[in-house]
Amino acid sequence: MEDKDKRSGKTTDVLASTQTVIKKALDKLGYPDEMYELMKEPIRMLTVRIPVRMDDGSTKIFTGYRAQHNDAVGPTKGGVRFHPNVTEKEVKALSIWMSLKAGIVDLPYGGGKGGIVCDPRDMSFRELERLSRGYVRAISQIVGPTKDIPAPDVFTNSQIMAWMLDEYSRIREFDSPGFITGKPIVLGGSHGRESATAKGVTICIREAAKKKGIDLQDARVVIQGFGNAGSFLAKFMHDAGAKVIGISDAYGALHDPDGLDIDYLLDRRDSFGTVTKLFKNTISNEELLELDCDILVPAAIENQITEKNAHNIKAQIVVEAANGPTTIEATEILTKRDILLVPDVLASAGGVTVSYFEWVQNNQGYYWTEEEVEGKLEAVMVHAFDNIYKLAKGRKVDMRLAAYMVGVRKMAEASRFRGWV
Repeated sequence: MEDKDKRSGKTTDVLASTQTVIKKALDKLGYPDEMYELMKEPIRMLTVRIPVRMDDGSTKIFTGYRAQHNDAVGPTKGGVRFHPNVTEKEVKALSIWMSLKAGIVDLPYGGGKGGIVCDPRDMSFRELERLSRGYVRAISQIVGPTKDIPAPDVFTNSQIMAWMLDEYSRIREFDSPGFITGKPIVLGGSHGRESATAKGVTICIREAAKKKGIDLQDARVVIQGFGNAGSFLAKFMHDAGAKVIGISDAYGALHDPDGLDIDYLLDRRDSFGTVTKLFKNTISNEELLELDCDILVPAAIENQITEKNAHNIKAQIVVEAANGPTTIEATEILTKRDILLVPDVLASAGGVTVSYFEWVQNNQGYYWTEEEVEGKLEAVMVHAFDNIYKLAKGRKVDMRLAAYMVGVRKMAEASRFRGWV
């Protein structure tokens, strides 16, 4: 997503910055330039136009995308977001990140991503259903349980996944629960899927705190974003005994040095995760990021920590629950300041891990308990964190580059064995 960074006036481009780190990782691992040429863009990129009959009788045409980054390891996998700012570049970058996440947690997947340019907040339930079904009809040739498996993302949920599943099953004329993940439990969804991303972030926070010698009991935590990941995370941190001293949404931020009443805020938030409108004494998102705290979790949108404000970050640990919240320049600044940065491709890999569990359960027709899912997620995330932390220390690189090196290796090896490069 190319846009102006409001603080620096610089143009930030998540695809270009992702490509830069991929290049570095492949160079460090000793792969030839051809491997980078293969990895820097998705293997497949589909743009579709979706006509939707609106409730007022008019027809509106929406643009949708589906990127499949690399399917050397196995089918591609990744969410579908409904957002007014969806762009082709952003979808491409996100599909690359999904490949990296799958490699980091060692799943038999490549990365995929989808998006529709729309604002679901301005659409009725029926309009959203018609849009969801139209998108599946438009991309049905390139997706499926063994090709490309969609999932929820920004402003999409289990209901939207259910409509998409139903449409795909109608087109294919058989029930295919493994076509999509993040479904309602009654349609073959997995226990623990909804909170999986936040659970994975929580495990990473706990492991990072151990490395820094911080006790989570009474640790001061700031969470930017109060959507699906942010709100679950606030609850998990609160329940672990940490003090959540700041949270924010699209309209502003709340701060209380003694700790916010998270249960009260969760109770009052609307379906889009906004709650700050109910309060008078709010602060800005910029001020929130620079609060004095132990652990800072950007769980909102891209490019929030930049070279402009990285020097003012007071946390000892930054754990990225959002995609791309820290720029390359800011990553270097934080690393030099000995702030432990846990990168997005590691921290938010809990979602794709439990999506994989859901797909496995669909394929075998046998379903696990919530305890089984959480136990398996715990083992996967702790192993991935330790693996990347050791590589970062051993190779003297930052955690982001170490994560990219782990994430890209499996895909590069699979591409090499297939004879692609």
